[in-house]
Amino acid sequence: MKGSHMFLCLLSMSCWLNWMPTTGIKIFHFGPCRVPMTMTEIRSGFTAIKANIQARDPIRTLSILSHPHSLHKVQSSDRCCITHHLLNFYVDKVFRHCKTEEPYVNRKISSIANSFLSLRRKLEQCREQNQCMCGQESTEKFNQIIANYKGLNVTAAAIKSLGELDILLDWMEKSP
Repeated sequence: MKGSHMFLCLLSMSCWLNWMPTTGIKIFHFGPCRVPMTMTEIRSGFTAIKANIQARDPIRTLSILSHPHSLHKVQSSDRCCITHHLLNFYVDKVFRHCKTEEPYVNRKISSIANSFLSLRRKLEQCREQNQCMCGQESTEKFNQIIANYKGLNVTAAAIKSLGELDILLDWMEKSP
């Protein structure tokens, strides 16, 4: 009897797992760290508010993430470290200071922030296993991003950084 219950349980679990939608889940490679995630929810949330956020950006001549040497040509071994730093940066600085008078926009920002928190937890597990080391190059690139951010007042910098989120998402999706 125990065997038949176990078989039924395994069969049910197998059917349930096969029935679950997995659309959009991709394994991202951040150096030695492999992180399963879906960009669909983050992208759709950002797309819904992108025009609104970018219209609030008062400084069009400066970029925080696109500055030469910021994210371009990051070594594969440094991708985990800089991604972890960027997730912390967005959660701790950008999302915290991006509040609008529009509840819909605020809900979308909150949803994106929650996705970043989840991704940050996954990368933290990798860091705890010493697989996510920070080299000099990733530290310098991240320091350049922070310097670009600190060159503006907090609110303007947060709005600009959120408006450039597609740059970060594109870079993350280009993981080797």
